[in-house]
Amino acid sequence: MTSQVRGVQLARLLGQWHALPGRRRSPDYAALAGAVRGLLADGRLPLGVRLPAERELAEALRISRTTVTAAYRELRETGHLASRRGAGSWTMLPGTHRVASTGLWTPLDDRDMIDLGVAALAAPPQLVPAARAATEDLPRYLGGAGYHPTGIIELREAVARSYTERGLPTSPEQIMVTSGTQHALDLVLRLALSPGGGVLVESPTYPNALAALAARRARITTHGLAADGVGWDADLLLGSIRQGRPKLAYLIPEFQNPTGHLMAAELRERLVGAAHAAGTDLVIDESFVDLPLDGTELPPPVATFDRHSRVISIGGMSKPYWGGLRIGWVRASAPQVQRLAAARVGVDMASPVLDQLVAVHLLADAPAIVAARRTQLAAQRDALVGALAERLPDWRVTAPRGGVTLWAELDGPVSSALARAAEEVGVRLAPGPRFGLDGTLERFLRLPFTLPAADLVEAVGRLAAVRYDLDRAGRPQWREPSVIA
Repeated sequence: MTSQVRGVQLARLLGQWHALPGRRRSPDYAALAGAVRGLLADGRLPLGVRLPAERELAEALRISRTTVTAAYRELRETGHLASRRGAGSWTMLPGTHRVASTGLWTPLDDRDMIDLGVAALAAPPQLVPAARAATEDLPRYLGGAGYHPTGIIELREAVARSYTERGLPTSPEQIMVTSGTQHALDLVLRLALSPGGGVLVESPTYPNALAALAARRARITTHGLAADGVGWDADLLLGSIRQGRPKLAYLIPEFQNPTGHLMAAELRERLVGAAHAAGTDLVIDESFVDLPLDGTELPPPVATFDRHSRVISIGGMSKPYWGGLRIGWVRASAPQVQRLAAARVGVDMASPVLDQLVAVHLLADAPAIVAARRTQLAAQRDALVGALAERLPDWRVTAPRGGVTLWAELDGPVSSALARAAEEVGVRLAPGPRFGLDGTLERFLRLPFTLPAADLVEAVGRLAAVRYDLDRAGRPQWREPSVIA
C-alpha cells in the first residue's frame, strides 16, 4: 500500500516555504515547488509517497488551488512527481540523481561539492596495514562456514576489553558484533520494541535513528536539549521517563549528535534509576565516546550504574576509524545478546569475517590512531569556530568538548532555505529540521568539522555570501506565470 501525506502534514513540513532563495524574483508556485524539492533532497519527504490533492494542500497552505496546480506541474516537469488521472501524484526523483553517503538524494555531478552533510572522517593511514594483516589471519577461519552471529571471538574480546578499561567490567559473552552502529540499533529495536511502542528521544537527535524508529512505527516523544553547554534538563528528562513510561529511551550521552553535549555522571546515575522504576530500557549510543577533545575527562559509562539489565549500549568503528568499515557492536547482558543473535539470523546472519579481523588490528593500535584523530579534530573544530566568528558573527556557536559536530543557532529560521541556496554554491548542508520531528529546528544547523581546515573555512565563506543574499533587498522582478486554465 502506498503511503500518503495529508495536506496539514505537508504544510507543517514546508514551514516557512516563502523564505527561500530568490523569493522576490519568483512566483508563488515556483517557490512552493522548490520547497517540495528541498524536502525530497534532505529526506524529510520520502520517495513514493502520495501527495495531498491540490485542493486539500491549497486549503492547508491558505493559497489558491491554481498555485498548487502550477507547482505540481513544475514538479512533474523536473521529474520530481509522477501523476495518474484519478489516482493522484507520487514523489520521485529524476534519473540524474543518486543516493549519497548520507542516504540523501543528490545530483550525479557533485564531485566538487564541499559536503558538510556527512559527519565522518576519511580513513586513517593505519587501515591499509591492518587490512593486510587481516588477510594473513583469514586462513584459520576458512575451514568453517564463516557464520558467527555474535561475532568472531577475537573482536568480541577486544571490544569487551575496551569497556573494562573504561571502568565497566565486560565479558565477550556480553558483546555482539554488528554491521555498524545503525545495524546495532535496528536489531535492538526489532527485539525490544513492538510496533506502536513508546520511545523517548532527545531533540535534536540523530536522523537515522528517527528513521529506524519510524520503520518500527514507534510512538515518539521528545526531550528538548538546551542550546547552552548543559544540554539535558535533569528534572524534565527524568520526569518524562517517570510520567510517560516509554518502552525505550534512545540517548547519546557522549558528545551528543548533533549538539556535542556531554552528560554529567550524576544525571547518568539518576537516569538509570528512573528507567528501572518506570520499566524503560535505555539504548545508549556511544558512537563518539572515543573522541573527547582538549583533555576532557569522560564520566563513567551509563551502564556502570545498571543493576537490572536496563541499559543496552551500542557503538562502532565509524567515527574514530572509518565509516567504510561496517563494524559495530551491542553490549548487553549475555542472555540479551543471545536473543539478539537469534533475531539477527533472520536479517543478515553475521558480519563479514575479514572486516572483523581488520577491526581487531585497528583496535590493537587504538591509542595511536585515536590520539591522532583527536588532534586533527581539535584543530579543525577551532578553524571552523574561528571562521564562523569572523564571517557569521550573528550565529551562536558553542565549541563542543568532543565529537565531530557543532550545533549552530542561526540569526533566523532559515536553515532549510540556507541549505538549498548553499547547494547552488557547492556546499552541502544538513538543515536543522532533519534532526527533529515535523519540520521544527529551522533556527539551527549542524556543522561537522571532519573535513580539512581549508575546506571548512572556504565553506563558511560561501555560506556567509549566501546568507547575505537571502536577506538582500532589491526591486522585485516577477516572472509572468503561465496561464492555467
